[in-house]
Amino acid sequence: MRAEVADRPRHRVDLKALFGLASGGWAWTTAAKASIAMGTSFTLAALLFGAPAGALAALGSMTVLYEKNTPYAYRAVALAVVGLGFVASVAVGSLASLNPWAAAVAIGAVAGIATWLCQALRADKPGPLFFVMVCAISSIAPGGIAAVPLHAGVAALGAAVGWAVSMSGAPMRSRHPENRALADAFRKLAELLRAVGTPDLDHVQHEASLAVAEAWRLVLLGQTRGYRDTAQAARMRALLRWVSDIHLAATDVSLARRTPLPEEAAAFADELAVAVARPERCPDPARLDPVRRGLRPRSLEARLYSRLSRAAQAARKPTHADESRGLELYDQRHPSLGDALRSSLSRDSLVRPTALRMGISVAMAGLLALALGFDRFYWVSISATSVLQAGNVVLTVNRSAQRALGTLIGVVLGAGILMLQPPLAAVIVCAALFQGLTQLVVARNFFYASILMTPMALLTASIAAPYPVEALAESRVLDTVLGAVVGMAGALLLWRRASASRLPQLIVGVLDRTRASVLAVLDPDTRITPERRYVLRRDLRAALISLRAVYDSAIGDVPRADTTQPLWPVVVAAQRAGYLALSTLALEDPPTASQITLQRLDLAFTELMAAMRERRTPRLGALPRLVDYPRINMELRVLSSSMRTAVAEDERTAALEQERRAQREQRRAREEADADL
Repeated sequence: MRAEVADRPRHRVDLKALFGLASGGWAWTTAAKASIAMGTSFTLAALLFGAPAGALAALGSMTVLYEKNTPYAYRAVALAVVGLGFVASVAVGSLASLNPWAAAVAIGAVAGIATWLCQALRADKPGPLFFVMVCAISSIAPGGIAAVPLHAGVAALGAAVGWAVSMSGAPMRSRHPENRALADAFRKLAELLRAVGTPDLDHVQHEASLAVAEAWRLVLLGQTRGYRDTAQAARMRALLRWVSDIHLAATDVSLARRTPLPEEAAAFADELAVAVARPERCPDPARLDPVRRGLRPRSLEARLYSRLSRAAQAARKPTHADESRGLELYDQRHPSLGDALRSSLSRDSLVRPTALRMGISVAMAGLLALALGFDRFYWVSISATSVLQAGNVVLTVNRSAQRALGTLIGVVLGAGILMLQPPLAAVIVCAALFQGLTQLVVARNFFYASILMTPMALLTASIAAPYPVEALAESRVLDTVLGAVVGMAGALLLWRRASASRLPQLIVGVLDRTRASVLAVLDPDTRITPERRYVLRRDLRAALISLRAVYDSAIGDVPRADTTQPLWPVVVAAQRAGYLALSTLALEDPPTASQITLQRLDLAFTELMAAMRERRTPRLGALPRLVDYPRINMELRVLSSSMRTAVAEDERTAALEQERRAQREQRRAREEADADL
């Protein structure tokens, strides 16, 4: 029997989306670091260069918000690059400050370039927002071109403070980021085990895949020379391999079982998450004996429990001395800079349209504000940048409403503080406090973050360029509303269907990688080397994650999202087939098939891919019978049926649209005839 398909993901504009809290914890550590970095840099720059320079340094210190989860060795270099980006943004803003029209275009260019680089290099949030903010603030800071070196130096000072605060945990917990990523992966695996036999399986499967992929990325980034050859690093790599194998074994079980697993299995995975950093807390493998009693040794569940048990044996040791497993990951620490930038500019990449949408919209926001006579046009650009970071149209609408409503409340709070005419020290403390509170809640709900972010922005702006409080508050509200409107217009008008148009090709890509993996496993004449096996698993997992992410984005691109809705069963079937192919790559001695079966299977995959490219019904004959992999057969049949249904719905939609167009033409012709009479 086939596992139940989860409900299609939906993005909605409603009260829960606007004001409800997303799942997850509160970012206490990030909040504390943001407050410390802003307060310290603001104070230092104000003492050394004056209060206006302090506001610029405070924004420069927001390097602390980038690369929060990456290993410290990688983070040290990445944050230095972010700091250089801040300095470059300040220089651009200062040079463009002589002409407001040039400044508006410059801010848009910084927004587009920062979006491109952040996405291409996988820089952590908050993305281009603070690059735009430092560029905008520097464009109104006094001094003109002569002050460019001063402004750049102040931004560099702030960036250095942010770097130091972010790296403060390295001496005491040098491997905490990698340990946390592995622990998070084990926790997501526990959630996957609890989701077996439930309608949410496909969604939880995707989240678990994301966690496993992130663990792979961070452990790879942490494999520096010298540390890579230590027993501690070997233990971490061994746990990483067990995380991946457990995930694939859980996938096998989840797609074959319609009833929930015993709670003991999920609880065991939760305890493994604790044991990543604390080996003495590792669970006893004997605890799994009751749940696997009576199972056939080669059954799917027995294989899952065996891997959980063996992972516990590896986790209970503080070091890893067995060189037979886990010491080789067969990959570089990270892809080369040139490869990452080139792939982001390819025709199939979503980075290019996203960056162009951001740059054009932000520049147009600033130019429109100037044309309408707004004194602080740069706030319009900043607001547009903020709302466009949401992604698809529905999320942008939600974020725009949250930004506008939150600003209305935050302006009252910020104006009240400014009317008290607080001294500079109080302004610094309040700005740092509000920035910390913003980072505490921003991941849970952007509305509450906007309420707290607005007073911080008003305080720093009033220091950078003094302005009457009433006028500042009024202009802040108007600027935010206009920026939100322009951001929504950009999301609706510029490359809105970029995700939807790439979805069929991504499905084809998943099928192609699935075919390569299955044929490699089934071929009796070819032995898969460890390196080849690793590359197949890495590329297929990346394709599966990308497919689901693009579908989630495309489904929110209204009003034409209805064209992607019928593809949900196709996406699920393609993903399940891909995960089943991944699980076959984890088998130590997988059963093979005859060459005739391989040829027929290759033809079946080729026909499915061709039908998806051409958006037609697959002309699929009888599939070859894979006795040892029956669920792959099942998912391929379901995939063919789902594609047939999706094509029929597309044809029905096209026929309805043609009928409506004909009715409009008839109505227009009748109106013209009546007018002639």
